[in-house]
Amino acid sequence: MTTDTQETTGGNPQRKRWLLILTVVVILAGIAAAAWEFLYGRWHEDTDDAYVNGNVVQITPQITGTVVSIGADDGDLVQKGQVLVKFDPSDADVALQQAEANLARSVRQVRGLYSNVDGYKADVAAKKVALAKAEADFKRRQNLANDGAISQEELAHARDALDTARSSLTSSEQQLDTNRALVDDTVISSHPDVKAAAAKLRQAYLDDARAVIVAPVTGYVAKRTVQVGQRVQPGAALMAVIPLDQVWIDANFKETQLQHMRIGQPVEIRSDLYGSSVQYQGSVESLGVGTGSAFSLLPAQNATGNWIKIVQRVPVRIRIDAKQLEEHPLRIGLSMDVKVDLHDQSGPALAQQSPHEAVFSTDVYQQQLASADQLIEQLIHANMADGRSRSTAAR
Repeated sequence: MTTDTQETTGGNPQRKRWLLILTVVVILAGIAAAAWEFLYGRWHEDTDDAYVNGNVVQITPQITGTVVSIGADDGDLVQKGQVLVKFDPSDADVALQQAEANLARSVRQVRGLYSNVDGYKADVAAKKVALAKAEADFKRRQNLANDGAISQEELAHARDALDTARSSLTSSEQQLDTNRALVDDTVISSHPDVKAAAAKLRQAYLDDARAVIVAPVTGYVAKRTVQVGQRVQPGAALMAVIPLDQVWIDANFKETQLQHMRIGQPVEIRSDLYGSSVQYQGSVESLGVGTGSAFSLLPAQNATGNWIKIVQRVPVRIRIDAKQLEEHPLRIGLSMDVKVDLHDQSGPALAQQSPHEAVFSTDVYQQQLASADQLIEQLIHANMADGRSRSTAAR
């Protein structure tokens, strides 16, 4: 009886000890959490709602054609300018030959216009000589008629010849002006008829060149749907080429995480593909100008009244270190974990300058037009009378 009374009065020392230890642990944990938040947590924002994105270059035809050859399949590496798809070139070749013949004919017809100008100039010169002769004859007969040496009838005939010479000269000058207007201030290569024929040839040449589809950029083939024998229309998606050395990350942060986020801040990146063994370094490239739901196919209608407020997410584009990306390549759509370091807040929240050059471009199609212009120049040269462009004779 005495022992029970003492335990009740004094309590359980071991229980008190554990309660004290638990209290100390909770306090230390709270202090550690507060210290972590103050020293580290509030300077970092992270999310696992992040995915690899990149340029997906669609390969689409610009003309109608029947596929006769496919040069690459899914997963293949293709170089810029490499042939991907070939069409049956028969129709395009025929149209090109017709355009070449049309240009040659136009050049020869324009040459004829210049020759007509030369001919009418010679005719006008001859008519001027004839008019001068008629005027001289009329003056001489007029003097003779005044002296009574010739009859008035002969004088009338001389006057009629003079009027006829004047009318003939006027007609020839009008014809010269009419033909001169067709070639005035031009050379054969710049004549409207030749330029129109050259434009048709240029279009036919491009159509013929576009019967072969090449890769606009270096990358890997994906989503090939084209098959040999398929009749395809302009704009149909045949395959895609993805340059995996130019990918980036679209991280969808909550709107509450963007207050201190700025362009240029460093980012730690981890992919689900490689796990924690590979850690990428990157930087914030841009912050989205709208939430994901605002640009969705069916955006939320918040003004209707029957809605529930939820935290929105804003896409943030993150650039990846190119060297690390080369060592550990990523694929489009892979899941990523990103953590943004917010210490440096000197950068802007939005871009302050417009791009000074193209963000993404290709030059593989420029050579097609250059080759077309070279063919046009050769055809014009070959159909010239003296092998060179003549300056207008009507100036």
